[in-house]
Amino acid sequence: MEKSYIAILRGINVSGKNIIPMAELRRLLAKLGLKNCATYIQSGNVLFDSTLDAKTLESLIAREIAKVFGYDVPCQVFAKEDWKMMVQANPYLGNAAYETSFFHLTFLADLPEEQLFQSIGEYNHDLDEFKKIGRVIYLYCPGGYGRTKLNNSFWEKKLGVSCTTRNWKTVQRLAQ
Repeated sequence: MEKSYIAILRGINVSGKNIIPMAELRRLLAKLGLKNCATYIQSGNVLFDSTLDAKTLESLIAREIAKVFGYDVPCQVFAKEDWKMMVQANPYLGNAAYETSFFHLTFLADLPEEQLFQSIGEYNHDLDEFKKIGRVIYLYCPGGYGRTKLNNSFWEKKLGVSCTTRNWKTVQRLAQ
């Protein structure tokens, strides 16, 4: 049975590196048999339909990008209904003390060992905060994501898993 999915790719079209035109990415995914491929902005957000499961799609997409474009691009795939649940689970929503323009979600490729996450403790940098639910770290960065120490490199070093981050506007748009 065909399902709707959202794929997020890490590190493409950033600072002139790993350039993949979205039209070419859509064509590549269509050749893989994915249906109704659509992209949102240039940073590697793809919506599509498929009968395959998410883990198979992650491997398939990453392998084809490496083969065609020559880039090792981590890819995470989520069923659209799971994505919507992650959006609704944002623990900062509904609290007037938090401005939504400073929300970001970091998506972990795998569930890290809980002891690694616990070792981080209540790390907060300046006013930045985080809460983890499953494979998602909900970030609140009032100084801006570009200034936070809670970036992809921080999480990958501390947790030993690949990750990628999207701002709240992009996360919501993909849910729609």
